Amino acid sequence: MEEKLERKLGLLDVFAIASGAMISSGLFILPALAYAKTGPAVVFSYILAGILVLPAMLAKAELATAMPKAGGVYFFIERSMGAPIGTIGGLASWFSLSFKSAFALVGIGIFAMLVIPGITGTQIKLIAVGCCLFFMFINIIGVKHTGRFQIALVLSLIGLLLLYVFRGFLLIQPQRYAPFMPFGWASVFATAGLVFVSFGGLTKICCVAEEVKNPGRNIPLGMFLAFTIVMILYALVVSVTVGLLDSIELANSLTPISLGASTFMGNLGGLILGFAAFLAFISTANAGILTASRDAMAMSRDYLLPKFFQRIDARSKTPRFSIIFTAAFMIIVILFLSLEDLVKTASTLKILLFMFVNLSLIVMRESKIQSYRPKFRSPLYPWIHILGIVGYGFLIFEMGRIPLSITGIFIVCGLVWYLVYARNRVSRQAALVHVIERVTARELVDATLPEELRDIIIERDKIVEDRFDDLIKKCEILDYDPATTTKFMIEDMFKIVANVLSRRLQIEEKTLFNLFMKREKQSSTVVAPGLAIPHIVVKGAGKFDILIVRCRKGIAFPDTPQPVHTLFVLVGSSDERNFHLRALAAIAQIAQDKDFDKNWLKARNIEELRHIILLAERKRVGII
Repeated sequence: MEEKLERKLGLLDVFAIASGAMISSGLFILPALAYAKTGPAVVFSYILAGILVLPAMLAKAELATAMPKAGGVYFFIERSMGAPIGTIGGLASWFSLSFKSAFALVGIGIFAMLVIPGITGTQIKLIAVGCCLFFMFINIIGVKHTGRFQIALVLSLIGLLLLYVFRGFLLIQPQRYAPFMPFGWASVFATAGLVFVSFGGLTKICCVAEEVKNPGRNIPLGMFLAFTIVMILYALVVSVTVGLLDSIELANSLTPISLGASTFMGNLGGLILGFAAFLAFISTANAGILTASRDAMAMSRDYLLPKFFQRIDARSKTPRFSIIFTAAFMIIVILFLSLEDLVKTASTLKILLFMFVNLSLIVMRESKIQSYRPKFRSPLYPWIHILGIVGYGFLIFEMGRIPLSITGIFIVCGLVWYLVYARNRVSRQAALVHVIERVTARELVDATLPEELRDIIIERDKIVEDRFDDLIKKCEILDYDPATTTKFMIEDMFKIVANVLSRRLQIEEKTLFNLFMKREKQSSTVVAPGLAIPHIVVKGAGKFDILIVRCRKGIAFPDTPQPVHTLFVLVGSSDERNFHLRALAAIAQIAQDKDFDKNWLKARNIEELRHIILLAERKRVGII
């Protein structure tokens, strides 16, 4: 049985993890590297990178509210496009988060130079390794402690950055913004790809969606708050820094924000913003280990990685081995890769992931699976996501040969791992198969994904299934679509219904048919346009059953102008009277949904019809 993670993270935790994962090296180190390539227009590169993140953010917000499972992006990609692409996406997500966190840890070492000016490159890496081990232990202790730690870090960091903006704005020199775009628009787009990694942490929260309370509300709201606040902070801090420093001084600094603060607050200002940077790197590294380890755990659950990655510690409820392995990988990256290699690799893998996640959303929408029910729906679908895919492809090409090579090598390695290790272990069908099914044979499709999505919704919405749900799972559903164009009469329908129920209830078929016809003559059981609820009482004790009928062409009921497309047939003994009434109330609530008729007629098979009823919003009364 799959081990479950506990939902302990609230809205503030979501905001802190998303924003804390963004405000680090992307703000405290990258502005100098980006300024050297773009000039004062570097602020446009940051804004452009933020705009390009929007399609992926909207896609992830929708997918995370539909499938709030550990692994986030990996889970979306695998369930939508299948195990081969899922393997590539999962490894890309895991490694990109690890690379970005390793970048942040190296940043901690770099800023240690403000306190110890003579520190060497080797010592910087050793400091980063020590911090990595510290955060590994914090994450093993438990996600709740990690969340609290993250909130304190992020709120302190935002406060210090606002102080820098307000004080520095009064002292900026306008002439430092001229010429504003010395290298042209091409440099702005190329640099947007470089600083894209600055926003990559925004959607990290999807990786821990399984541990978020009320994910349908807290995930999209937390992401949007983090994006808005951090985007404004990026624009303000970078603009102020450009106005405070000479171009040569800024382009050659690895600590530009601290250097900017020292121009109006002296060494104390440099130390204060150095401390802010230290907090930022800590928050990114902490969030990175937390989220990256969930990718490995999710892939292990799906048999794409060895099963020990999914083991959850009984006391802390965290994937201990996955956390340790992620930290070990980050230590190797810190020791053997340069700063520029880290930035390029993290950005390239992140852009590749964002292309995949937009494709995932399109596939999930177009699969028309009834149990795909996100709490948040991305606006401007599908155009914003198509533009996002094109934009991400353009960014990778603009970044040059190295990012393209990294992307190609990574895709090949991911496919090799799938073919060698995972192919014979996986038998799930992806949503893409349901898209194909719309234009080919239905026999290609099984019910594994719709069933899994239904179980996810039950867990997400904390649905406690009652007796009515249990009956719906076991009841007969007739999808009657006669070939003849003749109107289907009520007598014909009740003959079929009586035949099915007689076998289930061990009651004579003729007796049931007569009871149905007698009940209909007393008063019509049509309760709404297109909906009828025939219900009868039979002799005996402890008997109750439900039979559901869909007839797209419609059934003609007496004195009813509109044909009936939906029948809920209830049969019960007199001692089941109370449940009989509760079942009627449940059906009434289900049918009141404004999309019920549309979804009911569009459902492609009996299992989709069953899921429409099981996932309907209604008041449940527990086991009866």
